[in-house]
Amino acid sequence: MSVSRINPPDLARPSGFSHATRSGSGTVHLAGQTAMTADGVIVEGGIVPQFRQVLSNLLTALRAAGGGPEHLLSVTVYLLDIPGYQEHGKEIGAVWRELMGKEYPAMTGVGVTALWQTEALIEIAAVAEVPQDRG
Repeated sequence: MSVSRINPPDLARPSGFSHATRSGSGTVHLAGQTAMTADGVIVEGGIVPQFRQVLSNLLTALRAAGGGPEHLLSVTVYLLDIPGYQEHGKEIGAVWRELMGKEYPAMTGVGVTALWQTEALIEIAAVAEVPQDRG
C-alpha cells in the first residue's frame, strides 16, 4: 500500500508529524490541528476564533489531499473547556456552517487536561475518504 504524506505550505511547518496522510485507497487521516497560524502563533480571543482557525487548518490539509468537507467520515474534537465550548455553541455552529456547509460527519467531543501548545483551547483530528480520482 502506498502512503502519501501531505504538508500544505499554507499551514505551519510540521515537526515530527505530517498534517495529513493518504493511502492508495483514498483514506485520509488528518492530524490534530490547533489554532496555529502559518507563522506558528496560536490565535487569541477565545474558543470561537480558535475554532475557526482549527477548522480552517483541517480543511486546508483536507483540500491538499484532494478532498472537501463532504469527504469527512469522522471528526474528533479535543477540548480544554467543554462548558465554554457549549456556551458558545451557536457561534461555533455558525462558523461550522460557514466553512463546512451542512456536512456533518460522525463526531466525538473529548475533554482533556492539556494540549501540545499551552495557548490552545481546542484540537480537531479527522478521517476522510477521498475518491481515488481526486488528489
